[in-house]
Amino acid sequence: MSNLDESIGKILLELQKDDPDTFKKLIRKAQEENPELFEEIDEGNKKIDKFNCKVDKD
Repeated sequence: MSNLDESIGKILLELQKDDPDTFKKLIRKAQEENPELFEEIDEGNKKIDKFNCKVDKD
């Protein structure tokens, strides 16, 4: 990861803590404009949801 990526990540984490509404709007806009960037995340979330459902049943 480049220094720029790392810096942007830190800024986004701070924004998420300090202003969650603006963070949600920013992420929503990013998803609309670049859905391919979030495909891998969506797949990971689906696997987590599937695992959680399995755990809840047990």
